Amino acid sequence: MNRILRLFLPLALYLVFTVVPFYWMLLFALRPAGSTSLLPWPLTFDHFDTVWNGMGFRVYFQNSVWIALLTLVFVTFFALMGGYALARFRFRGQRAFLLALLCTQFVPGAMMLIPLFNIFQTFDLINSRWSLIIAETTFQLPLAMILMSGFVKNVPVELEESAMVDGCGRVRAFLAVVLPLLRPGIVAVGSFAFIGSWNNFLFALMFLNDPELQTVPVGLQTTIGENTVDFGALAAGGVVAAVPVVLVFAFVQKYLVQGMSAGAVKG
Repeated sequence: MNRILRLFLPLALYLVFTVVPFYWMLLFALRPAGSTSLLPWPLTFDHFDTVWNGMGFRVYFQNSVWIALLTLVFVTFFALMGGYALARFRFRGQRAFLLALLCTQFVPGAMMLIPLFNIFQTFDLINSRWSLIIAETTFQLPLAMILMSGFVKNVPVELEESAMVDGCGRVRAFLAVVLPLLRPGIVAVGSFAFIGSWNNFLFALMFLNDPELQTVPVGLQTTIGENTVDFGALAAGGVVAAVPVVLVFAFVQKYLVQGMSAGAVKG
């Protein structure tokens, strides 16, 4: 009995701590304004209609999707090239380079704001979606390269050498032999890039001023007034922001676990 309590009581408490905020958000999003019911009944979707059509979340959602997808493509592409080079080639200063990549993860995004803002202002990229895509790609690429190098190391180099003996060049051997075996790594790195870009608030707030270019995290703050808060709209906006992330985790969670452990095992 004591063993069961020690095992299941912490799990039950953790489950409550995790699930209750989601239930509370759904409750406020689905019940009518002013209701104090602990159940979402009578069911209403008025809050979703308000945020989607009245507060511009339809535009915010489209912007977030495009920015997150393009960030995913760029991060995955450059991580494939960088990760392959780190895993297959030896060069002077490689350990120092890997250490530098790792150290970039300790740099908070706020410290990059001023240099990035100056660079984007020079190239007239402020108030452009490309500023956010470039900033997100730059911020996420070091970790993506480290993770991808771990996946490449898991592919036996003998397979690649056999293809090269049969007449393939290095590029063709990579495309025909290595790339298909890197699907778990591509999915993991792409998922991390998509989720990181989707959730980023700071860069979107600083680099995008036009409401027509804003993303979902920045749009959520429009539901909070100076003296009042529309809790129903805020909760509905939170559900809209959470749905893509939950779907990504649901479909690729096993690859995400591999991605988190690959660098630790082979790095």
